[in-house]
Amino acid sequence: MEEYLPLIIQLVSGAAGGNLIGKLLPKLNLGTLGNSIAGILGGGLGGQILGMLGVGAGTAAGVDGGLDVAGILGSVAGGGVGGGVLMAIVGAIKGAMGKS
Repeated sequence: MEEYLPLIIQLVSGAAGGNLIGKLLPKLNLGTLGNSIAGILGGGLGGQILGMLGVGAGTAAGVDGGLDVAGILGSVAGGGVGGGVLMAIVGAIKGAMGKS
């Protein structure tokens, strides 16, 4: 279970990041469920990309240490930012398609 903890943190942080961006940018808002789904996907992707770059929990890089403070904070940051970014991208695409 310990090996999945960084991923779980990234997914939860991604959902939070997606919903935060949805509240801050109402034109991109997909609703709570849409923000959460886009955020979860973005959180997982963002956390894994940072892991491959050697930042955060390092699960993708095969580095042990996902349960130290730096690893947890990296997972939270990567997940939150990734979730917010993906939710904003999806919201912008949805908004652009609605205008045509």
